[in-house]
Amino acid sequence: MVLIKDEGSHFDAPLSTVWEFLQGEMHGAAHVSTRNQHVKPVGENVVVLSMEQNMNGQWVKVVNRITALPPLGVAIEVLEGPMAGTKLVNIYTPKGNKTGIDVYGEFMSPQIPPAQLEGAVRANLQQVFDEDSAAIHGLVSKK
Repeated sequence: MVLIKDEGSHFDAPLSTVWEFLQGEMHGAAHVSTRNQHVKPVGENVVVLSMEQNMNGQWVKVVNRITALPPLGVAIEVLEGPMAGTKLVNIYTPKGNKTGIDVYGEFMSPQIPPAQLEGAVRANLQQVFDEDSAAIHGLVSKK
């Protein structure tokens, strides 16, 4: 297990645009490192997302329970996959025409050796951020 605090990143869009993106169809399509996404609503603000994710060149099944807490953030619990047991939150902070994003989590993996876990987590967080950031930039450009 590794505790990770990743603070100080931002999206180049106001908070309302970030939430529009997160709750729209563009969000899933933005993640080119995933395929075969299936979203199952299980509550007012809770979904279970199953998908295949490309990890180190291999497609693996991942299942996440995602709780949206607008406008504060999103809580994610990894139910299946190489990071099963992981719990993290993304906190969004309005900063005018930008939105701060901070990630806090307890990451674990029954498959990734402990010495490699932090690097794997940080690489995945960066990939997801890059995909979201590019899509949000595209959304802002269309407005």
